[in-house]
Amino acid sequence: MSVTPEDFPPQDIRSFLEFCAGEWLALRSRFDLGSAQAGVAGSPHNDEEAWHDSQRGELLVAFLEPARAGDPGGLRITPPGAATQELHFLAGGQFQRGPAGTPEAPGQWQLGPDGSLELSLSGREGEVRERIWFTKPNLRLRSSVEHRRDGSPGRASFSSEIRRVSRPSASSAATPSPA
Repeated sequence: MSVTPEDFPPQDIRSFLEFCAGEWLALRSRFDLGSAQAGVAGSPHNDEEAWHDSQRGELLVAFLEPARAGDPGGLRITPPGAATQELHFLAGGQFQRGPAGTPEAPGQWQLGPDGSLELSLSGREGEVRERIWFTKPNLRLRSSVEHRRDGSPGRASFSSEIRRVSRPSASSAATPSPA
């Protein structure tokens, strides 16, 4: 992906989605904030591993052309060893999870003036908000927080993702330009 300073950060939802396409190396930390006793000395939930973990992985993200004219498009996210997920973004600030035409749960999206994308998804148990933003063209950050219906915190996660880029081959880099 070739990015010029004028392209970064992406300023509209379609550009943001296209910018997400690529192979990403990710480090994700997850926390179970819902356990009121997590990390408290003497509690049965004191085990450090019981309330948080960190994992490394890879993500393959593909841009999906819009199914309807006027919509910005979507993303197909494929983590290794897990189910592929599709997100289809609609022009009115909504998105749908699942294959086009058979959405699982509708959500809301908003692109901030700073170039960050916020996703909000409500369900029976509460609401999940995810924020995705780029600090550099090949460095993407994501945070996610679950708020339960009873007002208690749920799970949270933070990911840093680095785009896998290919270097020019040694033969093309060593080839002198014609004079």
